Amino acid sequence: MLFQQFNFDERLLDGLSSMGYTKPTPIQEQAIPIILEKKDLIACAQTGTGKTAAYILPILNNIIHAETRHLNTLVIAPTRELAQQIDQQIEGFAYFLGVSSIPVYGGGDGATWDIQKKALEEGADIVIATPGRLISLLATGAIKLDHLEHLVLDEADRMLDMGFYDDIIKIINQLPKNRQTLLFSATMPPRIRSLADKILNNPQTVNIAISKPAEGILQQAYVVHEPQKIELLKHIVKTGNYKSMIIFASTKENVKKLDNTLHRIGIPAKAIHSDLEQNERENILREFKNKQLSILIGTDVLSRGIDVEGIGLVINYDVPPDPEDYIHRIGRTARAETTGTAITFINQLDQRKFYSIESLIGKEIPKVPLPEFLGEGPAYSPMIAKKKKKRFSGKRPGGKRPPRKGRH
Repeated sequence: MLFQQFNFDERLLDGLSSMGYTKPTPIQEQAIPIILEKKDLIACAQTGTGKTAAYILPILNNIIHAETRHLNTLVIAPTRELAQQIDQQIEGFAYFLGVSSIPVYGGGDGATWDIQKKALEEGADIVIATPGRLISLLATGAIKLDHLEHLVLDEADRMLDMGFYDDIIKIINQLPKNRQTLLFSATMPPRIRSLADKILNNPQTVNIAISKPAEGILQQAYVVHEPQKIELLKHIVKTGNYKSMIIFASTKENVKKLDNTLHRIGIPAKAIHSDLEQNERENILREFKNKQLSILIGTDVLSRGIDVEGIGLVINYDVPPDPEDYIHRIGRTARAETTGTAITFINQLDQRKFYSIESLIGKEIPKVPLPEFLGEGPAYSPMIAKKKKKRFSGKRPGGKRPPRKGRH
């Protein structure tokens, strides 16, 4: 199938052509016709499947054929990085259309707030906002949503994980009832279904490869003792031919420690975390996207908020606590039908968590032998990993403790 088959405006097709888009991905192929028919939609698709274009393209087509222009579409995203990323994609798709967009998010200084308010007052067709900043703007009257036609919740599961449920409901209560609502989520737990029941009207549903890594990802794992990790990482970085990689750690503190350690041993990397100023984070991401920086270190929030093609390697320095986060982490590589490698370090404490990941994706991930210079790692046993040992309470089944040796 080709994009021309959607009967998009020629100007939109020109924009797609200039960006190198020729044929839609599965999520785009299934979602775009539903959105063009102005039906509500629940779309469940893993990261890297092209879901942003799946909702942006039909919305842009709608905007350029509208009789009057006003704030037409609100996209709510969990992080400022994702909001900026969506805005950049809109800018590319709308290059020949004259459609305007603006990302609004917190975390900046007073000047950022003033710039966002002024841009909204001047008018925009599409606003991409994080929930907290949007509520602040609504409270000041800087943004009016009276004529809104489209509402998009992007990465809805992540927003609920971050505690934005009440904020989302508060925002939706201020929107016109007569609108099209599109909910995109990588996973579909019961609370997402409950939210969808509250805010969508007779929605259509699209499911694409739920909780399965992209086929182009080579998945591998090393079973290691914790002190072996840094030498193994150094070995992979020095011997592998990877031009661009992301290293994931499970906490901000671990990200900082890893950043310091890599600098100490001469590996050029930069970490991105919430303690950095907004402009520092944007500069690091820009360097990474422009290939001026080859190694980026971050937490799971980064796994949902960065869309960069050409990342050859993802390293899970720590096993993610949630199996779903593994999907999002390794989905940073092998994007847009390319290939990539994902390597996970499994220490003894993380074996049960890694078994949960293997259960989720429905296959065992190959365990690669450690380089000889590192010595032996711990054994990996799925049987041990999946069973929780019962602790002996010291009581017999009837509730009485057995007599201790030497006592009567």
